[in-house]
Amino acid sequence: MSERYIGLMSGTSADGIDGVIAEFDGDQLIRLLGSLHHDYPEALRRRLIEVSVDQPAITLAEFAALDAAIGDAFAAAARDLIRESGVDAESITAIGSHGQTMFHDGPNGLTLQMGDGNRIAALTGITTIADFRRLDMALGGQGAPLAPAFHQALFANAVESRCALNLGGIANITTLPAGGRGTVIGYDTGPANGLMDEWMLRCTGQPFDDNGAFAASGKPDEAMIAALLADPYFALPAPKSTGRDYFRLDWALKRYPAMPGMSPRDVQASLARVTVRSVADSIRRTMPDTARLIVCGGGSRNAELLRLLGEALPGVAVDTSAMHGLAPEWIEAAAFAWLAMRRMNGQPGNLPSVTGARRAVSLGAVLLAPR
Repeated sequence: MSERYIGLMSGTSADGIDGVIAEFDGDQLIRLLGSLHHDYPEALRRRLIEVSVDQPAITLAEFAALDAAIGDAFAAAARDLIRESGVDAESITAIGSHGQTMFHDGPNGLTLQMGDGNRIAALTGITTIADFRRLDMALGGQGAPLAPAFHQALFANAVESRCALNLGGIANITTLPAGGRGTVIGYDTGPANGLMDEWMLRCTGQPFDDNGAFAASGKPDEAMIAALLADPYFALPAPKSTGRDYFRLDWALKRYPAMPGMSPRDVQASLARVTVRSVADSIRRTMPDTARLIVCGGGSRNAELLRLLGEALPGVAVDTSAMHGLAPEWIEAAAFAWLAMRRMNGQPGNLPSVTGARRAVSLGAVLLAPR
């Protein structure tokens, strides 16, 4: 018998909330019954980026207010999704809400996703599952990335070795050995859209590089690329995870102080190559027989990044997830619908080979809808 779940996700770019209504038959995704993107109010988005990237001191009162405001925004996204899809709310088993990551330090077992799940359950009348990462961390894992288990269910193939690549604020990969032979490995490779978006906002006032056109118009600076890629994070073995609080513009400026004197276009071209080379190096090191790269996340819409990935990985077919049944922009929201389904059915949601946790466990705190 099929089940319906809502998945809600806001990535480290904090551009808003992606939501899907997903129908599952057992462990398999059958179809999406609805999807939407819900923008944060602009003042809230600005403050979220300030707090998560710059990490200023804030009062406990503001912290609590942000938690409530994010929860309200997630609840509004769920209500809009239900209304626009025409799906009966009573048919939805639960909502899986990732929340908004404000801080993540996997090696030290610390993470913070905000967005009060109690408010989501109360405002929607639907049982809500939240706080997906911290049980994995309590068991010695890094709490991230969590999408690889869903990537395995969605993209694993008996014929060829594949790698799934999520290009969000941070880039992460999932290795999917052919025929299930070998261990699934997944980890954050380094910066992606977050660092490039931060540079675009600083030098052009635009929130992102539309289709990668700005990067494509510049000339990469090999000295800058080498300086950034010399950061010790890139050489760390898996499991590993990171966040925008680490790979931020101040990080790049400290590693390459000459950056402000460069052409803004050349900086963007260089940042794009830092993302691509760190991804390509990780794939070659972790699963050198990769035959196909399946790209998802917001960066899949960046034609320049896709072109550069093709150049950096000769012999590897580069697709987006749309060619495999699910549009790139909905992968992560669908992943948290899937994780919610796994939680409600008492099934594991993490992969210890990915996060480093001592064992596989069902993830997320269940917040029952008030009756």
